[in-house]
Formats: sequence, structure tokens, C-alpha cells
Amino acid sequence: MLKKYLWVFFISMVPLIEIRGAIPYALAQIELGNELNFPLCCAIAILGNMLPVPFIYFFARKVLEWGKDKPIIGKFFSWCLEKGHKGGAKLQEKAGKGIFWALFLFVGIPLPGTGAWTGTLAASILDMDFKKSVLAVIAGVISAGIIVGLICTGVFGALNFLL
Repeated sequence: MLKKYLWVFFISMVPLIEIRGAIPYALAQIELGNELNFPLCCAIAILGNMLPVPFIYFFARKVLEWGKDKPIIGKFFSWCLEKGHKGGAKLQEKAGKGIFWALFLFVGIPLPGTGAWTGTLAASILDMDFKKSVLAVIAGVISAGIIVGLICTGVFGALNFLL
């Protein structure tokens, strides 16, 4: 059973999948008869999703800056930085002083390409305050987890009813 909890933890750490994949995995395991504790799975998924955040905030931008002029990876790294700067400027222009709430909503609405990884990278590129950006990201991760959990329990509940 520990193995299943570890899977929830590691799935939630994967970029683009994050908590949006960990919660459905946990619920699927519960539906398959594995005796997992759902609230514990949610807490583990949140921890796993948040673990890379400080590393992304402090190092991802530096790695991108370092690699932007390297032969093989340079074009991609430059594209990432350019995309981040453009997206960040657009977000800051629209959000103004509400950048905290914009980051929260960006992470908290579970759409493809949004999440803790992308939101933290954007916060780093925008030079947002570390503490404020972490608070916005953790609130967004919790929000996304709740939304995904509600959607999945509805889907699994409907499947259970039909079968």
C-alpha cells in the first residue's frame, strides 16, 4: 500500500501532470479496491506538487539564462525565456496589482499547461516575491485538487452507478 501512496507523490511531481493526474490515479486505485485513504492521498499529492516549487523559483530561470546561448539547447531555452517574459508582461499588464490573484487563478484552474511548475516559473520570471508566489501557488494547487477531486468523484460515481 505504501507503494500506491508513493505513486501518488511521484505523479504529482511530474510537470504538466501534477495534481491533475495524481488525484484521478488515487481515486482509480480506491475504485479498484485498494484501501487508500483519500484525504491522505490529497495531502500527499499537494506535498508532491509543491516540493519542486522552491527549486523552480530559484533555479529554473538561471538554468534557462545559462542555456540560452548553448548550441543544441539554446533556441529552446531562448524560446522559453521569451515566452515567459511575454506571458508574464501580459499577465502583469492585465492583473496590475492583483498579480497574486492572477497567479492563484492560473494555478488553481486545472487546465492543460497551467499548474505549480508553470506558475512558479512565471513568478520567477516576473520577479514576484517568493513568499507571496508560494502562497498563491499552494492555494492554487489546493483549489485545483478540490476541482479535480470533485470532477473525478462525479465521474467515478457515475461509472459505479452504471456498472
